[in-house]
Amino acid sequence: MAAKAFDMIVIGAGPGGYVAAIRGAQLGLNVAVVEREHLGGICLNWGCIPTKALLRSAEVYHLMHRAKDFGLSAEKFGYDLDAVVKRSRGVAKQLSSGVGHLLKKNKITVIMGEATLPKKGSVTVKTDKGTEELTSKHIVLATGARARDLPGLEADGKRVWSYKHALQPPHEPKKLLVIGSGAIGIEFASFFNTLGAETTVVEVMDRILPVEDAEISAFAKKQFQKQGMTILEKATVKKLDRAASKVTAHIESGGKTETKEFDTVISAVGIVGNVEGLGLEGLGVKVDRTHVVVDEYCRTGVEGIYAIGDIAGAPWLAHKASHEGVMVAELIAGKHPHPVKPGSIAGCTYCAPQVASVGMTEAKAKEAGYQVKVGKFPFIGNGKAIALGEPEGMIKTVFDAKTGELLGAHMVGAEVTELIQGYVVGRQLETTEEDLMNTVFPHPTLSEMMHESVLDAYGRAIHF
Repeated sequence: MAAKAFDMIVIGAGPGGYVAAIRGAQLGLNVAVVEREHLGGICLNWGCIPTKALLRSAEVYHLMHRAKDFGLSAEKFGYDLDAVVKRSRGVAKQLSSGVGHLLKKNKITVIMGEATLPKKGSVTVKTDKGTEELTSKHIVLATGARARDLPGLEADGKRVWSYKHALQPPHEPKKLLVIGSGAIGIEFASFFNTLGAETTVVEVMDRILPVEDAEISAFAKKQFQKQGMTILEKATVKKLDRAASKVTAHIESGGKTETKEFDTVISAVGIVGNVEGLGLEGLGVKVDRTHVVVDEYCRTGVEGIYAIGDIAGAPWLAHKASHEGVMVAELIAGKHPHPVKPGSIAGCTYCAPQVASVGMTEAKAKEAGYQVKVGKFPFIGNGKAIALGEPEGMIKTVFDAKTGELLGAHMVGAEVTELIQGYVVGRQLETTEEDLMNTVFPHPTLSEMMHESVLDAYGRAIHF
């Protein structure tokens, strides 16, 4: 059978791949997408979306406990973990089906199977029905990433879980150890802690949420501890002894090793790119520590082969992947897109309290040689936050003292993942402190704290 020819072939239908395919189709390209498991990828099926559904259930459950604070009464309330998980899976299924509809609407050829690149411009797909041969001058790798397994800490789906196991838990944790305090680890810690699990978080770095500004990490840590979490920093899980009903963790900290027993362990120690089995080495595509090496336009250095999203390296975020997908599709179609700027991509963590940031931390800005002006504003000084019953939080902004450029913004507190985009737009438009100061923020809103933080950097805060 003759090979099917396309203008662009995308391998992987996650938030990078399917968006690249749709944008390519919008620009008149004949596009094929190859996906080996689920349309929507890890993010939609096993990551971003289902975890948010779980965390929403935990948030509502937490608010039920606070009913009296709002003049309400709620008695005999509880939760059904199976029902919580069922809702989460339903949300993921709905959105995955939606991706299929979007691809069909845009007349994109979808092939379910495993792809390899036997030679430049060629893709072989193993499907349930056999093998299909495809050709294209432009191939986009969007195969994503998977959970990293450390020796001795491998997930088994019984007492030691990966994020996938945690999304469909085989049992309800009562005494939980979370290894790693990045976004994945801290979100699961927050979820199960809210449902009543005795939760311990172990972080090898000197603070939790180590990519965030130090003040934000410290604030979040205090809130987690108030909620009953145990936080162990500068600590390493050296070994796990597994039994039928428990896991004994050997935790090293300060030169000493002690053992603690848990009924469940979640390993959240990073990700590795899905680069195996594609045939990249034979094509000359460079791979560094499981990630494909690319330039600012996601070109691999091998003509006609691009890599986007998690497989192309940090930041490992769905919205970064999607934007790269748009950029690459436009490049292939002969347009002249702007490259993605990593420093203007926000990071969001949906724990309680939420954490969000964009740009440089105060420490990174100083390391880069900037003289900085720093503004801070607490939630307790904001009327809407108090009315919501959410007075714990802060917003921090970092400016170049010489030019007024917004170098970074950092937040912790209720709904900050929805607020951060204001500063993202500001950075994209190369906004200065004067532009932000002269912007009228609506009252009463949480967004007023964004204004006040800017004012504070220049000694002009009004409400604190």
